[in-house]
Amino acid sequence: MNSNPRSQARSAARLAAVQALYQHQMEGTGTARLLDEFHQHRLGMTVDEEELADAEVDFFDDIVSGTIARRDEIDGHLTAKLAEGWTIARLDKTMLQILRGGSYELMARADVPVAAAISEWVDVAKAFFDDREAKFVNGVLDAVAKVVR
Repeated sequence: MNSNPRSQARSAARLAAVQALYQHQMEGTGTARLLDEFHQHRLGMTVDEEELADAEVDFFDDIVSGTIARRDEIDGHLTAKLAEGWTIARLDKTMLQILRGGSYELMARADVPVAAAISEWVDVAKAFFDDREAKFVNGVLDAVAKVVR
């Protein structure tokens, strides 16, 4: 893990964003309520006696609200990059949120270099999946980056 505090805070924000986007997908929680719930109860909290790294809240908010707001556009990019026969609906729900968050960051956060953004989202994927899925995230986000950057 990166020892730079800002980098750690952004990594924590990305991980929390996947959780928030997953909740939005599964429960339809509105954006404002979702952000508020994460601010109040999740970000920087202790879970299973392990303190979660303090997330960069503004970055978290941007990734979550931006991904939700631009979901159709993001899904269009993702659909174009998936292998033939694959659809958004076939993807694991957590995987989909990782790809959506990563795509949004590539589209909207020009302050984050492409390689850094992709690497970070691959690390997020590794928190949930094995190397094979992490390589899948790398490939899809690299293809999206070529279109949106």
